[in-house]
Parts: sequence; structure tokens; C-alpha cells
Amino acid sequence: MAAAAGETQLYAKVSSKLKGHSRPSLLDPLLALGFPAHTALKALAATGRKTVEEASTWLHCHGNDPTLDDPIPQEYALFLCPTGPLLERLEEFWRESKRQCTKNRAHEVFPHVTLCEFFTCEDQKVERLYEALKRAGDRVLASFPATVPLVLHSSASYLGFFISDGPADTLREFATAFSTEAAVLADCSVKPCAKQLHLTLAHKFYPHHQRTLEQLARAIHPGQPCQWTAALFSRDMRFVHYQTLRALFQYRPQNADELLLSPGDYIFVDPTQQDEASEGWAIGTSQRTGCRGFLPENYTERASEADTWVKHRTYTFSLAMDLNSRKDGEAGGRRDGEFHPATPRSISSVQALQAVISRRSVLVIRHGERVDQVFGKSWLQQCSTPDGKYYRPDLNFPRCLPSRSGGLKGFELDPPLSSCGSFQARLAGDSLLDSGVRITAVFSSPALRCVQTARHILEELKLEKTVKIRIEPGIFEWTKWEASKASPSFMALAELREAGFSVDPDYRSLPWACASVKKTQRKGSGSWPAHP
Repeated sequence: MAAAAGETQLYAKVSSKLKGHSRPSLLDPLLALGFPAHTALKALAATGRKTVEEASTWLHCHGNDPTLDDPIPQEYALFLCPTGPLLERLEEFWRESKRQCTKNRAHEVFPHVTLCEFFTCEDQKVERLYEALKRAGDRVLASFPATVPLVLHSSASYLGFFISDGPADTLREFATAFSTEAAVLADCSVKPCAKQLHLTLAHKFYPHHQRTLEQLARAIHPGQPCQWTAALFSRDMRFVHYQTLRALFQYRPQNADELLLSPGDYIFVDPTQQDEASEGWAIGTSQRTGCRGFLPENYTERASEADTWVKHRTYTFSLAMDLNSRKDGEAGGRRDGEFHPATPRSISSVQALQAVISRRSVLVIRHGERVDQVFGKSWLQQCSTPDGKYYRPDLNFPRCLPSRSGGLKGFELDPPLSSCGSFQARLAGDSLLDSGVRITAVFSSPALRCVQTARHILEELKLEKTVKIRIEPGIFEWTKWEASKASPSFMALAELREAGFSVDPDYRSLPWACASVKKTQRKGSGSWPAHP
């Protein structure tokens, strides 16, 4: 009863704070669904207070979150973000600097100018921060500079644009106004950035990359058209110094202490707490569910710190607006979580300007268990009759072997999968089927074990009749496992087709790939043709 009375009192305080707002409360539908007030407010804060559906989904996903009832607020920060052509050039710099000079600390976050450092705000007071942002923006709108001059600065460990004193003073006035309003409306202690305002391009990079980064930076041309947007972001304060991983594939836990992974999930991993994890595994906390457990590292990739941040509200300063329209007092509005000053035409948000790029992925799959790794290099002698025929001495030997020129001797340096290896390949295909991955092309080494693995996977995916295996000699790695110095002889394409493998007869291998295995090719129908 006491807990229920406390939640009712909390809800009453929140409701009174929101009275007078034209927007319908997002909290009421969540309470009607039976969620407690404190967890409903937590879900709204964690999802940016956008829709009831997002908050409800968050609550359902966090049903087993052991910290769901803990009063841990989000951390918030206020950034000034470029949009339009300038943002496009900055993103191009981000891509090229990462490609040419590897990743540095600047790649962890999107292009921005920090106006207010991270601070905390209680979940029930977050909406008051939005009002503080709007009031601060309206206060400096008339004096906001038509252009924000950016001056390139470079040192041994930093590269970025500094903002000139005049425009910087206006931005500091805006940050100070937000800090004051946030303290009054939301009881938040907000510290405006005391350093010289800057937009970082690269930070903590290798010294020998400085010249290349400077050349890329000079191509940005900071005077390009830009509409600046003040954006309020939040992050989970518990995982500030953790590494962030992104799940690439679905993983279903095999034990109670393992995490369920879905493609796109973010996992927070503390590098200092990995002693309990075996090699190839990590211990982390899922952002989607809040649960902690073990996960296979090869199912993930490193993600950027800001990938898990949540954008709440923005205030867009229109640089295209003429002063007369400002004085006319046309009513500004709030659309899609953004505060827009009065303008002759609507201003798109940062998110709308950033194109969503669909990503193609390459799945690299190693072959299943090969028979010679189980029974040794003399495996062929164990399964050969005196007259040179194959028989199955053990259940882990394959049921039969395909016909090939040279007879059984041809398998000595080109061994097949064991029975367990075939089972492993089928499991891999079954896992891919469950994950929903769409396979459009399959390339395989000419080694029989690899072709067999590809066939089993395609069979489990129900694609064996529609997707043909492209034999590519360039991806064959034989020097690691083969004890003999002789190059292995592979089955010809005609032999593979005769054995029931759906190989692509029209695929043309790369010239360098063919040259690297020149000794393994045979003339006639069995050779792998190269590009002319």
C-alpha cells in the first residue's frame, strides 16, 4: 500500500508539472497498461519521450532487467550540430579519415560542438528540459549569427575547427541561458562548456597521420551553407567508460548465463571485468534488455560510443530567415521533437538530412571438420581396400566419396568432410536460416571440404536450386594445413557437377587468383577460367 501511495503521489507531481502543455501526456497510456509510474517514466526517458509504443516496447524488453526499479537517471548533454552541405562534407571527412588513417577518438561521436557537458536529470523532470531548450533558443534567436566562422587548428594530437569569438559569445549566451532555465524548471545543475568552442575532426591519432588528416580537413570548406541545430542527447551513465559492441547475428543462449543476441543489439562490455570469460567470449550488458551475461565475440563488431545515445529534442536556428520575418512574430512550432522558429518554410531535422545507408555484409565461414584432422594423415589407408576401393571403417568417415580422376589417391591432399563436419555445416545453414540473413551469392574455395560445406549450408537455406556455388581458387588457403610441399589437385568443375554439386559454370575467377594456384589447374573442362 505504501509503495502504491508513493507512486500515486509521484504521478500527481508529474501531472501537475505537465498541466498547461498542449501535448497529451505520454505517461497516462503507460499507466493504463499497468506499468508502475517510476518504470514508465524511466522508459520514456530512455527512449527520448517520443511515442507510447517505443516506451512500451522498452518496458517489455526490460522485463528481466535486474536494475529496472533502480532510480538511476540518464545523463544529458547539449550539442550544436551542423546540417546540410557542411554536414555532408564533415561526414565525408569522417569516412575518409577512418579509411586512410584508421579510427581515432573523434570517430566515436558525430560532428558537433559541445555547449553543455553531460549532467543528470530525474526521469519525471525530463520534459522540463525540453521547455528549457526552447526558452533558451528563443532568447538568442534574434542575435544568432548568420554564419558561424570556423578556423582550422592542428596539433600533434588534435585537429578541428575553432569558433571565432563573436559567434562563440552568442553560443555561450545560449548555453548559459539553457543552464539557467534547466536549473529553474528541472532542478538540474548544468555547466556550460568553459573551453574554447570547437568542432573536433580528429583526436589522439598517430603522429604520422597528421599531414594526411590536415589535407583531408582543408577540403571541407567550412563556409558552406549550414543550418545549426542545438540537440539534446542522453546516455546511460552506468556504461560511460565501457566498450560498445554491435551484434551482427542472432545468438540463442545455450546456457542460463548467456545473452540472447539479435542483429543490431548493442552490448556494453567492461574491459576490466573479463577474467571470467573464456577465450572468444565476453561478459556484457544488453542495452535492449538490460540483462547481463556471456556472449560470443565473433557475433559482434565494435561500435561507436554515440551509437547508443538517444536524441530527445532539437532547436533549429534558421540561417535563411530574414530579419523581417522574425519581427513579424509568426508563430514557431514544435514538429517531430524539434523546436522550429518562425520561418517562411519548414526546416528539416538533422536526422532527416542523414541518409540511411543499407549495408552489405560478407559472411566468412570456415569449412566443417575434415576427415584427416580426426584420423590423421594416414586416413586414406584406413578406408581403402586392397583393390583401391573405399569403405567406411568408422561412422565419422563419410558414407561415400565422389568419383574423381586419380581415384582415391586424389583425396590425399584434398580430403572431404567427416560426418561430424557435414553435421556442423548443416547446423551453420540452419542457424543462418533462423537469423533471416538473405544470401545472394556464394563463393567457395575449390577444396572439396569447402564445396561440401557450401552445399550443406545452401541445402539448409533451401537455396541449393537457385544459388550456384562460385568456385574461387583465390580464397584457398593450403599452406597452413598441408604437410606436403606439393600443391593439391582439386576436382574439376565437371566432376563436381557430376557428383551433384550445384557449381556455377559461367563464373570467371580473378586473374591473380588463378595465377596463385596455377599449378592446381588442369586443362580442359576442369580448369577455372579467368577473366580475359
